[in-house]
Amino acid sequence: MALRVVVVDDSGFFRRRIVEILNADIGIEVVGTAVNGQEAIEVVKRLDPDVVTMDIEMPVMDGITAVRRIMAESPRPVLMFSTLTTEGAKATLDALDAGAMDFLPKRFSEMASDEDTAKILLRRRVRALARSRRPAITRAEPHDRSPAPDVPRPIPPRAPASGTPLHSLRAVLIGTSTGGPVALQEVLKVLPKTFPLPIVLIQHMPASFTPAFAERLNNLCQIEVREAAAGDVLKPGCALLAPGGVQLVLEGGGSQTRIRIEESPPGTIYKPSVDITFNSAVTALKSQVLAVILTGMGADGREGTRALKGLGAHVWAQDAASSVVYGMPAAVVDAGLADQILALKDVGPALVKGFC
Repeated sequence: MALRVVVVDDSGFFRRRIVEILNADIGIEVVGTAVNGQEAIEVVKRLDPDVVTMDIEMPVMDGITAVRRIMAESPRPVLMFSTLTTEGAKATLDALDAGAMDFLPKRFSEMASDEDTAKILLRRRVRALARSRRPAITRAEPHDRSPAPDVPRPIPPRAPASGTPLHSLRAVLIGTSTGGPVALQEVLKVLPKTFPLPIVLIQHMPASFTPAFAERLNNLCQIEVREAAAGDVLKPGCALLAPGGVQLVLEGGGSQTRIRIEESPPGTIYKPSVDITFNSAVTALKSQVLAVILTGMGADGREGTRALKGLGAHVWAQDAASSVVYGMPAAVVDAGLADQILALKDVGPALVKGFC
């Protein structure tokens, strides 16, 4: 059975374009459209789609208000379309707080290097979000043209015990993607101002979004949170968010581990990339790291985690039930790299218990 989608946008041109792209996939069917948030609420109730795509700025009722109502009355995954501006970033973060699960830029040129790739990315995001309605199944980035069957997940291999004691660790590295903005808020707001380790955050996010996201986290949390800049030194009680569009690399060592910001190697998909940052920690921090992989589509972070784990670093992964998309954590768990598999609500308290 095809995945059922409702497309919401006040622009007739954009609605038709999204409908055509999604309907070109035999596994996806657009079953309805709406031109504003109020109409969207009614259409969603009537048609019961698997996924809703939603514009933010619309007449009658805006997308943020509509998302809040949909999540209260008939919850389901919502994918926001956003402008890559400072105001667009703030509005999109508000939409995620209201219950939306993911977002994409409205301009396809900002989504991918070519239109065909952008179309594939849109369809993959819709598929991944549709699968998030069904608990405890792998939601890795799909490559086939039909929804994944509802099958029990195999028991993952057990990770070898980490050789480095928790009390001797020097940093916490957290990687995430789809669902990450809300997940990071939940984890970080639990930490006390006196949290004794530095934290590095790698969230797949456009360059225009990361300053606003860092500011939001800083306002919500007791610890300091800010966007990382070249030359920053890791310090206790401070979380540095990787800037969008570039790569965050750790260098140095001892008490002077620093941040280097660099352009992405040709062909790099994720900017920032969890793997690139984690791999740089192999030299800078060696085994004295806790690597945490939260919700996200794809497998970014698995190979960097493997390299850290090989030195004796600790690895935690979010569980399937609490992940918006169980792709990145599943890749780590299925590779036998996770020391602990935790529900999202338990990650922050576990950090406090382990280090405070």
